[in-house]
Amino acid sequence: MAHTELDLDSILQFAIKLALDLVTEVDKAVEKFIVERIREAYPSHKFIGEESYEGQQITDEPTWIGDPIDGTTNFVHGFPMVATSIGLAHKGVPVVGVIYNPFLDQLWSAAKGRGAYLNQKRKLPITGSSKPLASLGQALIGVEYGMSRSPPALPRKVATFEKLTAHTDVGGKMCHSLRSMGSAALNIVLVASGGLDMYWEVGAGICILEESGGRCFGGKTADLSGEVDAKLMDIVLLQNETSLDQQRKFVKEFYDCVEDFDP
Repeated sequence: MAHTELDLDSILQFAIKLALDLVTEVDKAVEKFIVERIREAYPSHKFIGEESYEGQQITDEPTWIGDPIDGTTNFVHGFPMVATSIGLAHKGVPVVGVIYNPFLDQLWSAAKGRGAYLNQKRKLPITGSSKPLASLGQALIGVEYGMSRSPPALPRKVATFEKLTAHTDVGGKMCHSLRSMGSAALNIVLVASGGLDMYWEVGAGICILEESGGRCFGGKTADLSGEVDAKLMDIVLLQNETSLDQQRKFVKEFYDCVEDFDP
């Protein structure tokens, strides 16, 4: 019998596409389940989901925001930093947040004015010192490379990371270290829990962070008032039990390292 040669490159690309298609189908199925349950309980509420998003704006009406699989690349690789994220905004303000990691069976939850909890028992933050961080040199910072790997975004991100980690002798901040979890939602709840000192990304899970005593600051061009404009491209999330002025100073030190991402 003649040996049949296999086109391994084509087979590999097929298998990769199959895996990604599977994730998409799981995404859609989980979102469909979430939407159905919300509509059963709160038929008048709106819903904005990652899979069904069509440019809807958050209004004053109660609006649920869901991401069925946050950390898709992790999910594909079996890396256990994956979460389902569900939040409720009322009058444009996050008032309920729930983030669940099914791999580690960890559930973070919060309602405005009622505190934030891990697995509904442990009040956040769990770890972390109440002593204010004097500088970025003491901070463990969560960052992500994001989807864009092309110029100008990637070189600017890499330059920012270099400024944060480089030795002070060459003008860097020499932060304690950087961490990339691959999931925005989990980065945020790790700040809320006290495992990370701050996180730089686009916002999600803000209610959990704020109920744990953390703060959310607007982007590099914002006035650092603590108010977040949804149109800002980036925010800093901070868990640090200190005065607002000290927190602003800390965030300003961080943004001094951030490259300008405007074209």
